[in-house]
Amino acid sequence: MSAILTLNAGSSSLKFGLYHLSEEPELLLKGQVENLGPLARLKVKGGETREIGPADHAVALHEILQAIEPVLDGRVVLGVGHRVVHGGMNFGEPEVLTEPVLAKLRTLEPLAPLHQPHNLAAVYAAQKEFPESVQIGCFDTAFHRHHPFVNDTYALPYKYYEQGVRRYGFHGISYDYITSCLRRDWPELYKGRVVVAHLGNGASMCAIKAGQSVSSTMGFSALDGLPMGSRCGQIDPGVLLYFMAQGMDANAISDMLYNDSGLKGLSGISHDMRTLLDSDDPHAAQAIDYYVFRIKRELGALATVMGGLDGVVFCGGIGEHAAPIRARVVGEMEFMGLKLDAAANDAGETRIGTGPVEVLVIPTDEERVIARSVADALLA
Repeated sequence: MSAILTLNAGSSSLKFGLYHLSEEPELLLKGQVENLGPLARLKVKGGETREIGPADHAVALHEILQAIEPVLDGRVVLGVGHRVVHGGMNFGEPEVLTEPVLAKLRTLEPLAPLHQPHNLAAVYAAQKEFPESVQIGCFDTAFHRHHPFVNDTYALPYKYYEQGVRRYGFHGISYDYITSCLRRDWPELYKGRVVVAHLGNGASMCAIKAGQSVSSTMGFSALDGLPMGSRCGQIDPGVLLYFMAQGMDANAISDMLYNDSGLKGLSGISHDMRTLLDSDDPHAAQAIDYYVFRIKRELGALATVMGGLDGVVFCGGIGEHAAPIRARVVGEMEFMGLKLDAAANDAGETRIGTGPVEVLVIPTDEERVIARSVADALLA
């Protein structure tokens, strides 16, 4: 009687999944501690919501352990799986998180400051709670490891590419899950050319050809590509040089690009798409207009990279739940073979297209991908 625990740590939340250990892990319980800080609360899917009060990742994990204890029912947690956003050049497969590995991952914190430190904080907390369990890291960058050179490089002196200044891409665990769903349920589409749009507080898009990532909108860091909740997305580097010339230092620029830009910065209202869609403020409308524009622009570019398009898949919090955003993207790209079934879209159905290019909505499940990786390690 053995179990797997998965931890997906962000700056303000710690998501968890508890699974019975088997070749295809069986979900026992799922939830998260959200609003880490002074007013954290525990939410169990299909169960309780409980106010916790002040909590960091260590306190959050302790609360999670209390929630899973009755469900464990004698099972022993043999493995803990972690989402780690940045694996750099060194890590392309799930990895046992030994201290030497963790030391290398700490050096990547400047490339993903909103994620990497919190990912590793959850690892250290889990090591204390489960000292005998194997800790496995799964990397968001791993799915994109085999891009063609032209999709990985920047037009900088080549020595910097060799040093690791390259396009890594992110959200790979989510893309891995969506690809597994296509392989199982849409095998012909899986063999073709698909753009997956992972749209949430963090957002990116990925061109996937025959199950393999060939290009992603995100690059060296998790800032590039689409505008996000509070991150800028694509920006002319000359703008950053201008800010520096005006006296802004690296910390101030970094804080603005990561925390005060994107939907939040453009609207001046909120990073939350739900709030913006409900608002009659013209700045909210402008922020949404820009968001949709960038999705359409990247969709065209990614289709070109693959030499055509057979399907589009929406996932992530916005991709799965914001029907108006999907409608504006699909409804304005009929020239590419995308045609919206408005009723299916409004109803949140899986298949929302009627044109020659398939359009799907598939809820992502990063925790299951992590659990599968832990199971593979334990059952090998």
